Amino acid sequence: MKHQLLFVEDGIAIIRLKGELDHHATQTIRDEISQSLYRGTLRAIIWNLQDLHFMDSAGIGLILGRMRDFVPTNGQTVILHPSETMKKIFQYSGLGSYVWPTTEEETIAQLGGILNGQ
Repeated sequence: MKHQLLFVEDGIAIIRLKGELDHHATQTIRDEISQSLYRGTLRAIIWNLQDLHFMDSAGIGLILGRMRDFVPTNGQTVILHPSETMKKIFQYSGLGSYVWPTTEEETIAQLGGILNGQ
């Protein structure tokens, strides 16, 4: 699984997940994003799942865990383009309101950020 982590101005990170997201892949992503969370440099994370084909419970845990880490700073989490199966899982997990029917650019604009050159 390859992923892309982009940092946008104004403390917004975009995480583009591709292929399969399992236990092994989540550790790398967790480490990368947690460093920024703990430094206090993030105010929002956009999870773009458009190219993600499989996600096990570790993937759900990854997103939930980052949301929990965000609680003290009132950070925002947005999930974009999940498959229909993933969308149902998010809804059953109580995360349906975090799934937005917008593009990355629209989401960044709604969060008040600026996307440069991506």
